[in-house]
Amino acid sequence: MKRFAILLAALTLSTPAFAHLTPAEHGSLAAGFSHPLFGADHVLTMVGVGLWASLLGGRALWAIPAAFVVTMVLGFATSFTPIALPFVEPTIAASVVVLGLLALVALQVPTIVGVVVVGFFAFFHGYAHGGELGAAGAMPFMVGFAIATATLHGLGASFGLLTGRSGRVATRMAGALTTLGGLWLVAGA
Repeated sequence: MKRFAILLAALTLSTPAFAHLTPAEHGSLAAGFSHPLFGADHVLTMVGVGLWASLLGGRALWAIPAAFVVTMVLGFATSFTPIALPFVEPTIAASVVVLGLLALVALQVPTIVGVVVVGFFAFFHGYAHGGELGAAGAMPFMVGFAIATATLHGLGASFGLLTGRSGRVATRMAGALTTLGGLWLVAGA
């Protein structure tokens, strides 16, 4: 638990100026992969999804993270249309707090409900990624951030699974830290 808290704190200290690789120097795939890894809002949300999925267990363990990735890609594609999605940044900030709270209270819901909840937030995350594409090629950038997102989901879920039944408290405390990180981000915005 202590190592996870230290890792979480370290990841939230990155600053936007140094957060992302440039496509010209590193390629679009690497830029896409690095994008969610160096934004505290993205890291906390993705880990929160994995934590909550591990607490739900069963089909939710793979369905909820998969739904997030798929819906995030749909949000990314939507960002290239004339559709203007309102409240993108506030919804992303809310996603950190809500997903942390869901893990903190270990809210038990049917898998389909979990899919809808994370899908809602994922759409906004994907839309934001589209707005931050810059000079990167859309397809490799998308593949990169999808892989990184799935990896972060896996880290959250692995933490929950590796702590086992006796570690449910540790997983829920990681949810609390995620929520606090989200509140810190909201307060700083």
